[in-house]
Amino acid sequence: MKKYLLILGLLLGGGALTSCEDFLDVNTDPNNPVASTPNFLLPGGISQAFQQQMFTSLTTAYITQHAVRRAPASSTDQYYFTTGNSTNTFNYFYFYSAGNLRATIAAAEAEGSPHYVGAAKIMLAMGLAHATDMLGDVPYSEAFQGAQNYTPKYDPQEQIYQTIFRLLDEGVAELEKPASANLRPLYVTVPSPSGDILYRGDTQKWIRLANALRARQLNHLTKKASYNPQAVLAAVTAGFQSSADDAQLQFEVAVPPVGGSTNIFGTTRANFGTATYSLNLIRYLNGNAANATYPGVVDPRYPVLATGVSVGTNPGVSGGTPIAQTGNASDFYSSWYARDLGYFEVITFHELKFIEAEAAFKAGNRARAFTAYRQGIEAHIRKLSGGGTFASQGLTVTFPLITQAQIDAYLNSAAVAQSPADLTERRIMEQKYIALFLNPEAWSDMRRYDFRSDIYVNLAYPAGANPVLNPTPADPASRKFPRRLAPPQTETLYNPQAVAAAGGNDPAYVTIPVWWDQP
Repeated sequence: MKKYLLILGLLLGGGALTSCEDFLDVNTDPNNPVASTPNFLLPGGISQAFQQQMFTSLTTAYITQHAVRRAPASSTDQYYFTTGNSTNTFNYFYFYSAGNLRATIAAAEAEGSPHYVGAAKIMLAMGLAHATDMLGDVPYSEAFQGAQNYTPKYDPQEQIYQTIFRLLDEGVAELEKPASANLRPLYVTVPSPSGDILYRGDTQKWIRLANALRARQLNHLTKKASYNPQAVLAAVTAGFQSSADDAQLQFEVAVPPVGGSTNIFGTTRANFGTATYSLNLIRYLNGNAANATYPGVVDPRYPVLATGVSVGTNPGVSGGTPIAQTGNASDFYSSWYARDLGYFEVITFHELKFIEAEAAFKAGNRARAFTAYRQGIEAHIRKLSGGGTFASQGLTVTFPLITQAQIDAYLNSAAVAQSPADLTERRIMEQKYIALFLNPEAWSDMRRYDFRSDIYVNLAYPAGANPVLNPTPADPASRKFPRRLAPPQTETLYNPQAVAAAGGNDPAYVTIPVWWDQP
């Protein structure tokens, strides 16, 4: 009898405890879960990795002179930088994207969904690569420890690069596992889309993305004795096969509570109201402009990338297209890349073709270089050739169709090399510069080529440049170019010892080349 009462008491007590726990659970917010499945974690990791590079382009577009300011403002196009210029580049990786991606990996490993592990590792590699390419040495080996270490050390960029390649290798290995090895599919549509919002579950495209990223990172090493163009070309071969593989995300109409989902370059978000195009860009596109790079050759992309009336100006010099000519908005907003509901490109097939052209050229394979170079030009033109009308914030822009006849005429013009013997590094890099309009990767190229005037023939040193970079304006030999972004504000506030150890307190810190930018 005593045994029976003991068991009954335990049962009743257990019920009481359960009821108590249920009562206490009323303060648990179902909209803020403490755990989730990988299909709900991966989308945030992907979108925030894209936003990391998108926000960087607000600064790098002025460094590359894809855009300049219509009136001098002692700002980025004149090489004045602040810690705020790089805060999003840092924060969107360390606090947003990597947080989701690392949680995705942990959840996917726990449940047995290797495809999620693979996609998350490739995104992690992409974000880490962008952070180090823009900033130099960054935390990794001691990062992501939370309260155990709020002040992680900075790892050398050479070591970070090895981590990037390891993450890409591991990601590909996970994605090569059969679909049957996964608890859940990589892309889920029920009850609503989740998981792989980039490629919708196409693991082969993820593997191609990993190899395209590998080719980009390997090609950054052109100043190093270890540079291996054959390794670059092998990665290219395994990378994107067409523009259908491009890593890009579509902008969307902002629907509360979601905000900021329209184009970072567009009229709604209004980041470029004081901007116009640089003469550097316009002289490539408009053969009828004064001092055109290729007189008489009008690039069919001219009225699509810019407008048919865009004249451009140099950084630090007032000018550009009068506002009245574009409906009281910056002519920059008339670009195909400024459509509110366009998309943001991180890495594309046309970029990969120019990487192939450069690597093949350096390897002495001019025939392959020539073919890839022309494929890159055509792929980019085709991508923005579809015409259409865009309207936002009172501005309406109609983009012309670009016909095959126009493409052929341009490919046969003086603006394009006509034979392998006619091909030069300048030819490759100036076409890549046009095709990477607004992409931060264009700055990586300029650094690798030391902003050389024989490669970037229209590049103008800014008037009124920051005296830290140009202490003796009358002496061209004193001119320096930006080689990295300033330390992010987050780090200067909360990890100042690591910033100081990296030399980040030096006013000329932005002029110090990153590891791959040195012999």
